[in-house]
Amino acid sequence: MFDKLMQAQQKAEEVKKRLDGISVSGEAEGGKIRVIASANKEIKEVIIDPEFLAQADKEELEELLIVALNKTLQQAENVSQSEMQAMSQDLLGGLGGLGNLFNK
Repeated sequence: MFDKLMQAQQKAEEVKKRLDGISVSGEAEGGKIRVIASANKEIKEVIIDPEFLAQADKEELEELLIVALNKTLQQAENVSQSEMQAMSQDLLGGLGGLGNLFNK
């Protein structure tokens, strides 16, 4: 049982490292505002089209940044859940018939 716990901890670290290497993005205003993050939900970059920035007012820019950030974080969450689900399937598969217990 201790081996399984160590294996689970090791797999979780592997997934975290993998998520650090996966980039996700979200856009607003047809790509004029773009946010890039890791799948671990760490914002890496915010890109704002210079022409749009010159014409946008503060409130509009703030609202669109929120839209792009939320889209990016949702993408990160989706990727993270997929990776964690795959890890769980691998671990449960190693427990023999117990893995099917949770699929019903």
